[in-house]
Amino acid sequence: MLLVQRVVLNSRPGTDEEPVPGHFRVEEAIVGPFLKEGQVLVRTLFLSVDPYMRCRMNDDTGAEYLAPWGLSECVDGGGVGVVELSRCESLSVDDMVTSFNWHWQTQCLMDEKLLQKVEPQLVDGHISYFLGAVGMPGLTALLGVREKGHVTEGANQTMVVSGAAGACGSIAGQIGRVDGCTRVVGICGSDEKCRVLVEDLGFSAAVNYRQGDVATALKESCPDGVDVYFDNVGGPISDAVIAQMNNDGHVILCGQISQYNKDVPYPPPLCDETQEALQSKNITRERFMVLNYMEKHEAGIIQLSQWVREGQIKVLETVVDGIENMGVAFCSMMKGGNIGKQIIKISD
Repeated sequence: MLLVQRVVLNSRPGTDEEPVPGHFRVEEAIVGPFLKEGQVLVRTLFLSVDPYMRCRMNDDTGAEYLAPWGLSECVDGGGVGVVELSRCESLSVDDMVTSFNWHWQTQCLMDEKLLQKVEPQLVDGHISYFLGAVGMPGLTALLGVREKGHVTEGANQTMVVSGAAGACGSIAGQIGRVDGCTRVVGICGSDEKCRVLVEDLGFSAAVNYRQGDVATALKESCPDGVDVYFDNVGGPISDAVIAQMNNDGHVILCGQISQYNKDVPYPPPLCDETQEALQSKNITRERFMVLNYMEKHEAGIIQLSQWVREGQIKVLETVVDGIENMGVAFCSMMKGGNIGKQIIKISD
């Protein structure tokens, strides 16, 4: 038997309530004693916290593909780790594996069908990248831009990305640049994030939505209007962007983090003015779900890893140590405390 540490959901936030670390609880648990056929024991290396998890804290996630976390049950999400014991043919000791259903636990018994083997050389040994730039956030950015953005090289297009300093937005803007957008403008929540987007990631400009008027700053940064909008946040910021979009533009509806603490349906309803702008300018705004493109994931991972290894796409991470800090890291991420992917390192 193994004594492990795990994180459980201690309580659910109330309606329109922001999550706090106290909604989670760290406790000890016993794993084992025996592996069943088709199972492995994995040691957790890194865990991921992501905006969609806020919905899983509710009784009803509002999404048919997402199950709520159970009260006093171990929560789960993206994770990566190493196989320590194996009773399956496809995975051996010391293999690196990842899963979307990884328990927030220092060691786990897992069925092989929930795990995907990963090759460290794809990320030059940066295993945590499989939770970010070369994982689900990277795939969301890549397939969102490619499937819904209609970026055309040589078309003099301007792309705007909200939540641009986050795990997905920071990659999406760089892909827009690689794919041929003339201008890529990021919207984020601090001057430091703006500096990073422009100086480190190659964005054309960045707007701090906490400083001054967003609409005015957007007009200065996007003198030819907006053709493609990668929307991670929703709310008033998205209203301001859509108001400046050109005819026949495209909104990639990836996330609505500004609305996740509110008791509203997903995607949240738009104000009349924004709805009118979409209709009168023939702007497409379609919900994007990366899980609808499973057949393109393998090729997408190969493309992302190539870009990262060649330096065409740069990776940003905010790393916190210790499973005891999962709740703190999650709540910080929900308030924009991270630059790039929020990662929690569990073990070496």
